[in-house]
Amino acid sequence: QTLDWDSIMKDLGLHDDSAPPLKLNPHVCLPDAFPPPPPPPPHHQPQHHLHLEPPGHFLPPDFALSDAYPNPLDSCVDSPAGWNGLGPDFFHELIQAAEFFDSSEFHLAQMILTRLNQRLRSPAGKPLQRAAFYFQEAFQSLLLLQSDSNRAPARLSSWPDIVQTIRAYKAFSGNSPISMFTHFTAIQALLESLDGSMLFHVVDFDIGFGGQYASLMKEIAERADARELQRPIVRITAVVPEEFAIETKLIRDNLSQYAHELKLRFDVEFVLVRAFEMLSFKSIRFVEGESLAVHLSPAILHRLGSASNVGRFLGDVRRLNPSIVVFVDTEPWADAAAPASFKRSFLGCFEHYATVFESVDAATGGGDWARKIEAYLLRPRILAAVEAAARRATPPWRESFHGAGMRAVRLSQFAHYQAECLLGKVQVRGFHVAKRQAELVLCWHDRALVATSAWRF
Repeated sequence: QTLDWDSIMKDLGLHDDSAPPLKLNPHVCLPDAFPPPPPPPPHHQPQHHLHLEPPGHFLPPDFALSDAYPNPLDSCVDSPAGWNGLGPDFFHELIQAAEFFDSSEFHLAQMILTRLNQRLRSPAGKPLQRAAFYFQEAFQSLLLLQSDSNRAPARLSSWPDIVQTIRAYKAFSGNSPISMFTHFTAIQALLESLDGSMLFHVVDFDIGFGGQYASLMKEIAERADARELQRPIVRITAVVPEEFAIETKLIRDNLSQYAHELKLRFDVEFVLVRAFEMLSFKSIRFVEGESLAVHLSPAILHRLGSASNVGRFLGDVRRLNPSIVVFVDTEPWADAAAPASFKRSFLGCFEHYATVFESVDAATGGGDWARKIEAYLLRPRILAAVEAAARRATPPWRESFHGAGMRAVRLSQFAHYQAECLLGKVQVRGFHVAKRQAELVLCWHDRALVATSAWRF
């Protein structure tokens, strides 16, 4: 049982009669479905796991995955990966525009992008070319911000955009393991840390559509029943941007309804990010005796900006004494040290999203749904990533975490095994799980897509 996305569509008055790939395949799961656990080893204590349905086959049986696309980025000397010989001229022009941005020659960068816009008129072609379209668009947006320091106020999401985003999210979560891996590893880390508590509280700085918490609540309820204990109280506080107002109602209504069906005491609250910036954790209600967890991603660190702001934020987190801090690194291209230039960060980001586009093509079979995923889910992330690359103020997150006295907690071997099982059910060649220090990393061939790690003070 999962959040009822079809009911969301009906509530919006725009029922989803179109059929993303997951509706065509009866074996495909929704975002909160993960592989069943293996039998526990003999003479060991039972492991904590998610009792969820297997995802099954994500692609039609007649879908044949071609060999991995050759990546022309591998050889460009200007890129973080050491590419050389980039191929189409427009890649060289993107690099040149980034160099002009570094030297503050914005008018020259704009001239190049205007010329590029005549050639990259739509997100068509291979993954690399589609990524180039979205990156030149994001670069244009960045230059507009540079020329007008008065940023326009955030605009509320429109109903049609929300509907299309939900449809794209459904297709992405049902076909690509990126979303499932991210949700599974984060929720598993929370369960292993908070198990036994009668009052859970998760402060989430990147909640998305919140579907991952359906998995958390289901496991908490089933675990309490198995132990013949009273079901605990679950509290979630999400820090969200101002333009997320309509989405918060959808999240609240659907998670609350699901908790009611589980007979689980549940509360979700939302704090606008501007209020958090002014009041820090004083903007969040805490309850004495609760077990606290914090979920972070690079987005909040970029929002905070400078090293001093990030340091103060992590100092405030430390004073809360959370049981666990879960960090989902959606920017695995970032260097261990602060990027030396906008160009280096921009090209690392470009390489990453070209890889994501390629993996989405493989997982969905390409076509209309891959394009919708790119337009409604990945495009906003590219816009934010390019803007963050221009600021170059945020220190590397590992450096900040260590500076705040945080230490990595290795995710359990069981979590690693279950992540491997998840990919075994996906059956798309190219995805695999790797370990990087204390992180679990989802890779597409030899490139990291996303990484999850757990931390304590």
